[in-house]
Amino acid sequence: MSTPQHKIGSGFGHDSTADDVLQGIDLSGKLALVTGGYSGLGLETTRALAKAGAHVVVPARRPEAAKEALADIANVEVDELDLADLESVRSFSERFLASGRTIDLQIDNAAVMACPETRVGPGWEAQFATNHLGHFALVNRLWPAIVDGGARVVSVSSSGHRRSDIRWDDLQFSQGYDKWTAYGQAKTANALFAVQLDALGKDAGVRAFTLHPGGILTPLQRHLPREEMVAFGWIDEQGNPLNPGFKTPEQGAATQVWAATSPQLEGEGGVFLEDCEVAELSTDDAPGVRPYAVDPASAARLWTVSAELTGVNAFG
Repeated sequence: MSTPQHKIGSGFGHDSTADDVLQGIDLSGKLALVTGGYSGLGLETTRALAKAGAHVVVPARRPEAAKEALADIANVEVDELDLADLESVRSFSERFLASGRTIDLQIDNAAVMACPETRVGPGWEAQFATNHLGHFALVNRLWPAIVDGGARVVSVSSSGHRRSDIRWDDLQFSQGYDKWTAYGQAKTANALFAVQLDALGKDAGVRAFTLHPGGILTPLQRHLPREEMVAFGWIDEQGNPLNPGFKTPEQGAATQVWAATSPQLEGEGGVFLEDCEVAELSTDDAPGVRPYAVDPASAARLWTVSAELTGVNAFG
């Protein structure tokens, strides 16, 4: 498989922070949209972008909680958005487009992980629906503002993509649910979305990236019992972090901020990143991205399926 998945020598790495990768970058006059930008990595992403001068729009399922979390960060606005509800996605998008503003960078950061079996919309599996289909609909509905801004769109995946390719014969887990397989499929979908969005948008000046932010203890783990995280070796019995490879939120936000802003990625797109670098292909337990998560044919197929499911497609 011919692939652009090769390191570029960014000079950054595992320990780089969001502030590190923004050193010398002035985002004054830029508008950034960050889903889930009020918790965990999203909160640190919002803080770093605003500090660099961007005006940050944070669509939030819990707007009051978002306003409280972001109260001490200037140049941030909060609006209501529930990615699991396509009507909410439509309403938010219409409000934003009515403001007449363009988007310079969008980071699709919000996610749920390993939740109990939950059905949303017309019976869709919640992780696939929220992490992928909600963001798919959002980007397609916001496309006029994205293309006018010549934006970079960043789809936050995870090393969790290694847990599952797209289950074409049972996307919604109607034949039995496994929370980690469902999470894996959703994260693979996030990666494939960026591959196809980049292919469709690059001639119009829009580039897309996907990434693994690293292992970080954040509210994303809210559905995991402590015993499970202890068994994974993430924490001890008292809840203290154990894994030396885990990142701080400041380090965890770095790769998505780098993807959205770095001049080192000019002319690039459709690639999977990790540790502020282009990831190599990996078919074993080594760092990197599985080939199926960046496969152009699968990306195009998933786009078609997603457009049929959501009824939204800016390109057809």
